Amino acid sequence: MFNRDESLRSLMMLKLFTRKLQRGLLVMGSRGGQRLKSIPELDEEDKDAGKLPPNDVKKGQFAVTATKGGKTTRFVVELDDLNDPEFLELLEQAEDEFGFGQEGVLAVPCHPEELQRVLHGGKVRRASTEW
Repeated sequence: MFNRDESLRSLMMLKLFTRKLQRGLLVMGSRGGQRLKSIPELDEEDKDAGKLPPNDVKKGQFAVTATKGGKTTRFVVELDDLNDPEFLELLEQAEDEFGFGQEGVLAVPCHPEELQRVLHGGKVRRASTEW
């Protein structure tokens, strides 16, 4: 069970993550995503298509990559995992290493096997093995 400090920390991380999603920093494209405003030559129809997540990312999910040791693996994660203290710790490590200015899919600095363990094994679907 969370104590008060852990609950506040979890809420703050959730708020920061939600803010990042709302600002459009996590456009989950099939090639890792890019911020749409950095591609001025796209017309409005193309921009709208780029806002859609890939087919493997359903409502209530988001994509992250685990990147460490030259190996990158993409995962589709449930929003409920934002309540997991171990996952929140990985998000803090991502902030420390990459900052909040990272573009595209959210990257966490850990081995793919570690992220798989944190996300409770079968609960997470690995979308691709290598990038």
